[in-house]
Amino acid sequence: MTDSPDAESRFLEQLGQRVRTMRALRGMSRKVLARVSGISERYIAQLESGKGNVSIVLLRRVSDAMGAHLEDLLPSADPTPDWQMFRDLLRKATPAQIAQAKDLLAGGSASAPRRAPFCGIALIGLRGAGKSTLGRMLAKKIGWSFVELNKEVEQQNGLSVAEIIALYGQEGFRRMEQAALQQLLARNELMVLATGGGIVSEPLTFDQILTSFYTIWLKAEPEEHMARVRRQGDLRPMADDRSAMAELRNILLSREPLYSRAAAVVDTAGLSVDAAAARLIDAVRPVLQNEARSFGLRSVAL
Repeated sequence: MTDSPDAESRFLEQLGQRVRTMRALRGMSRKVLARVSGISERYIAQLESGKGNVSIVLLRRVSDAMGAHLEDLLPSADPTPDWQMFRDLLRKATPAQIAQAKDLLAGGSASAPRRAPFCGIALIGLRGAGKSTLGRMLAKKIGWSFVELNKEVEQQNGLSVAEIIALYGQEGFRRMEQAALQQLLARNELMVLATGGGIVSEPLTFDQILTSFYTIWLKAEPEEHMARVRRQGDLRPMADDRSAMAELRNILLSREPLYSRAAAVVDTAGLSVDAAAARLIDAVRPVLQNEARSFGLRSVAL
């Protein structure tokens, strides 16, 4: 029994939406995806509009270019928003861990989960959100170290982010990003961490951020993000793309459900740097006081 033409059309439309969403999560323009995958930009546009008669081989090239799993592009009803994270954990689990998970899901007992050590404040959001500028100001104010995760990746691998992606692709960069985060957590010191805008596209790494840090989404209007990035002279991955603004809006729209998992949101739209810093300090004050009481940390006067 075969699907009706209407069902096939719906499937292609849903497939196109998944490809478009996955591309936006990774911050890739259509032009960049075409270059990395070796597939024409016109064909990718047809695929994303639901009009592409896609072969499994070409779809695999698209997923590989984005550093995604092929099944992530196929329309399906994921049983839980955390499904990708669970799947990636299972892929890394030992046989004993898998057996324990099966027993627990089947109704077995398990000890109460331990709370992850509190490692500090993590800032997430699009490029141009102010994560580096405001993060440095916050760290100086509370006396903690300030760390940019992308710079840690570069330092540990002796390559720039652009060079890493060029040599090893998105998947290679995400592996290095996860390894760098693990090394940071092993330092066992409080920090203000500025993450890359696309960290939310890697389920395991993002979950580690959410469980180890008090995570804050620095939010602004798309026009402000673009203006700040232009002032920094950094338009990757949208350089020379006349549809850069549309791409930025698509990236923000696709990432918003993930950014919104942060414990707090600080909207910096229309604010000066000092005003935005003051709003960020207000947002962290309660958690600093709570952590100080819970773990005997040195109280911070804000």
